[in-house]
Amino acid sequence: MATPTASFLRFLLFSVLVFLCTLDNLGFALQPRELESEHLTHMHTLNVSSLIRSTTCSPSTKGSNKRASLTVVDKHGPCSQLNQDKVKAPTMTEILEQDQSRVNSIHARLSKKLGLNGLRASKATTIPAKSGSTIGSSNYVVTIGLGTPKRDLTLIFDTGSDITWTQCRPCLKCYQQKEPTFDPSKSSTYSNISCSSSVCSQLSFATGNSPRCSSSTCVYRIQYGDKSFSVGFFGKEKLTLTPSDVFKNFLFGCGENNQGLFSGAAGLLGLGRNPLSLIQQTATKYNRVFSYCLPSTSSATGHLTFGKTASSSSAIKFTPFSKLTENTSFYGLNTLGITVGGKKLSIATSVFSNAGTVIDSGTVITRLPHDAYSALKAAFKAKMKSYPLTSGFSLLDTCYDLSKYKTVSIPKISFLFSGNVKVDLDVSGIILAQKISQVCLAFAGNSDNDSVGIFGNVQQRRLEVVYDVAGGRVGFGPAGCT
Repeated sequence: MATPTASFLRFLLFSVLVFLCTLDNLGFALQPRELESEHLTHMHTLNVSSLIRSTTCSPSTKGSNKRASLTVVDKHGPCSQLNQDKVKAPTMTEILEQDQSRVNSIHARLSKKLGLNGLRASKATTIPAKSGSTIGSSNYVVTIGLGTPKRDLTLIFDTGSDITWTQCRPCLKCYQQKEPTFDPSKSSTYSNISCSSSVCSQLSFATGNSPRCSSSTCVYRIQYGDKSFSVGFFGKEKLTLTPSDVFKNFLFGCGENNQGLFSGAAGLLGLGRNPLSLIQQTATKYNRVFSYCLPSTSSATGHLTFGKTASSSSAIKFTPFSKLTENTSFYGLNTLGITVGGKKLSIATSVFSNAGTVIDSGTVITRLPHDAYSALKAAFKAKMKSYPLTSGFSLLDTCYDLSKYKTVSIPKISFLFSGNVKVDLDVSGIILAQKISQVCLAFAGNSDNDSVGIFGNVQQRRLEVVYDVAGGRVGFGPAGCT
């Protein structure tokens, strides 16, 4: 016969077992909700079909109420007038090969400007923006007006370039463009700049080449990373951004010898920091403030806006420009870290500070110091272990075959910049699809830790990026376009 103590122990054991079973049952009920909460917080879920390029233009409604704003589009997408030309769009592999040429050029330019061996050791106006694939990478285009009467011209806009130029008649040698080539002889407001003018001498810094003279007229020369180039007369003309945003005596290049991968665009709009850039020439009206939002896909549109409208939003968080690039045309960032799936990667801040970082609208894929990219790739692969890996292509070495899935979960990635600024990338800024069976992590590593990092345009997709050049800072806000 059991003693009272033994009976009590059996009862206690039975109660513990029941309690544990109850916890197990509760755990079975609660665990999915806990996982779901974690999933919503740190993962993107998307339909695989959304990775297929659309053939229909879907304009964004955001940014359209900004007065000084232009529309931005992908140069080879359905929203672009340039896409109607019988010109074969470059493949993704070709785009990335051209992109590496641009990156090599940026590394070389910064190395030369900074006097280093290697990089360290190696009122508002909005213009629509569109993405294309020229001057070494996938770039974006806007349409502006030039001359009297006004001629509409589609130009690539580039934060890494200073001088604005367009092809001009008479053309000694020009590539094919969509719109009629600008003819200065038919504009009542065009005039050449003389060789003796002080602005002619400023071309040395803006283009990297000393100006020349032809019959006392100033001649500019500029060459890009992929060996595309423009040569012509330096002149001034009436620039029209919008009907209420018109600038007389705008300095620009009237190119009569132009060759390269411009794919139908009429030239380039320089948004760098040099006195000859559009930003500096319009400083009186816009106080050297501009912003843009790059669309998430080639079938959507974004905007390029001039003035303080975007910078006044409380959603914009600002980080100061890096001092590393203050004497160059580039805009620098102080990168402090990266998070993947909500967890900060174990990367020493010196890995970023030693190399430095620039933000560039013309570079496609973000380049990271070697050690930073290795950590990012490892963390991404760990979060994506349930999906089958496949071969990489060009610069991209971490790719997945998603052809058997309807939906996928992608870890969220954020960048941390000085000033306590955290920038959450849109899912379109994390992966890049060559095809559904080859969807890749959209980052690449530099060959070492000493070459400058570049925050590229894929990672900037859908972000409202605000350049307060006068204030020495750049801001980031979410979902500025579709």
